Amino acid sequence: MKLYGIPNCDTVKRARAWLDEHGRAYAFHDFKKAGVPEARLDDWLARAGWETLLNRKGTTWRKLDDARRAAVLDAATARALMIEQPSVIKRPVVEWDDGELTVGFDAERWAAR
Repeated sequence: MKLYGIPNCDTVKRARAWLDEHGRAYAFHDFKKAGVPEARLDDWLARAGWETLLNRKGTTWRKLDDARRAAVLDAATARALMIEQPSVIKRPVVEWDDGELTVGFDAERWAAR
């Protein structure tokens, strides 16, 4: 399984701790160091949708000027912003061993897997 995110993100920290506590092995992809893998992003956009992937509650989104936020109207404009500003991607994005994709951390949902 692969977990994508930013190491200092509190939600990513909680998700990684949960995986460690439950003995789940995973590879971690750091958006800050390795960037956003564009082919994976395209897959996530197709599977989860741009509105699910776009974190409109985060600091990075709130710091964007109104014009930049207003310009995000569809998958293409959201994708461009996500490549430019990886911190606007809701975290963590997890590609599970069984092929499922999840966005965000939900301990109850993860435990039910």
